[in-house]
Amino acid sequence: MKDFAAIDFETANGERSSVCSVGVVIVRRGEIAERIYRLIRPRPDYYSYWNTRIHGLTAADTAGAADFPEVWREVAPLIEGLPLVAHNSPFDEGCLKAAFRAYGMDYPGYTFHCTCRASRRVFGGELPNHQLRTVAARCGYDLTRHHHALADAEACARIALEIL
Repeated sequence: MKDFAAIDFETANGERSSVCSVGVVIVRRGEIAERIYRLIRPRPDYYSYWNTRIHGLTAADTAGAADFPEVWREVAPLIEGLPLVAHNSPFDEGCLKAAFRAYGMDYPGYTFHCTCRASRRVFGGELPNHQLRTVAARCGYDLTRHHHALADAEACARIALEIL
């Protein structure tokens, strides 16, 4: 796969609709063509201790951020016609669908591919686990800012270029 968009969401709380940041890495002809990172005011708009502990984002970070529909109006034209790739895609696809539902938006039926599942097929027992950081390292990418949506999306893009 040479043309795709790698995507990663971080959430503010246990609700999948509570996306608080998105990272998107557009790949065209096997090269990274564009990187997008946006903070999003989550819905529902509260942060759980555990989520903040994972990604470091708080209500203060997103208080002035745009709502999901505004951010998605910017992202949608950039990914139009491209398959989406995510590590553990059921989570990110679930977040995207939940955000669309929360705002009463029609979901356009994006096609998702999962680099975690692909890693299990390609690397099998060669790796101790198939977590994003482990697979990224196996593919030659140093994921030093894990759980930053753009860094995770770029790691996913690098993995996809190697194994999809």
